[in-house]
Amino acid sequence: MGRAVGDVGAAMSAALVLIGDELGLHRAMAAAGPLSAAALARRTDTHERYVREWLNNQAAGGYVAYDAATAVYSLPPEQAAALADEASPAFLPGAFQVIAAAMKVGPRISQAFRTGDGIDWGDQDPILFVGTERFFRSGVGRHLDAGGALRQ
Repeated sequence: MGRAVGDVGAAMSAALVLIGDELGLHRAMAAAGPLSAAALARRTDTHERYVREWLNNQAAGGYVAYDAATAVYSLPPEQAAALADEASPAFLPGAFQVIAAAMKVGPRISQAFRTGDGIDWGDQDPILFVGTERFFRSGVGRHLDAGGALRQ
């Protein structure tokens, strides 16, 4: 039961990481330093109530830091590298997009179990391709020369 509940929490947090990526919440935090939910909402043109709930989830999961004495949130440098810096070799939102694609294809995989048919790579949800590219871009790019060939 504990494992299942942990997995449910992780799945919900994964969805919220994607929302933070889409809305630029992590990027805004990385650029701002400590700030309140209201300040982050203003910076991202989002609604404060939803931003506060998102921040509380991200703080509970260790994605952002919360200072109860000042009621401000911050994105530590390690998390900024993983969640806000697309040039970082540790950038992860693309991996979360791959997870979202796996969830979306679930009914088709169930059907493949029934029929024995496969699922063509090109028939995947487009978020899979976007996520795969984003996840591998910075790491692969470090191993290519200016012309796109592999460095020896």
